[in-house]
Amino acid sequence: MFTGTYTPKLDDKGRLTLPAKYREELAGGLTITKGQDRSLTVYPKAEFERIAERADAIEWTDPAGRAFYRNFFASSDDQRPDSQGRITLSADHRRYAGLSKECVVVGSRRFLEIWDAEAWEAYQTQHEEDYAQPQSESLKAIF
Repeated sequence: MFTGTYTPKLDDKGRLTLPAKYREELAGGLTITKGQDRSLTVYPKAEFERIAERADAIEWTDPAGRAFYRNFFASSDDQRPDSQGRITLSADHRRYAGLSKECVVVGSRRFLEIWDAEAWEAYQTQHEEDYAQPQSESLKAIF
């Protein structure tokens, strides 16, 4: 399970060091995709395969479904971290997520998210009250 918040730096070659506690779990391979809210998502291989199988149920006649399917798979990049636990983020991924040197890696249970540090801070500020005072019944049921 991926949890926690980490603040690695992006180097000049577009490499990011993954949190040490997750390197073993990701050593067998991972897939990086464009995520939601202008973040990147890092899936362990098995999790990406699970999502890919579910995505096959998208109706090709649905324009929104087609757009999601195309973007999701076109933006996917299979990698193996190097011996120092680094992954290389493509120029397109860095542009999409607005990544600068300062990054935040967020554990999201089944996957990791990579955010630009300023974007993550803005997201947290904007949604802090949503967490502090959950309004939806589904969220209230968790607590």
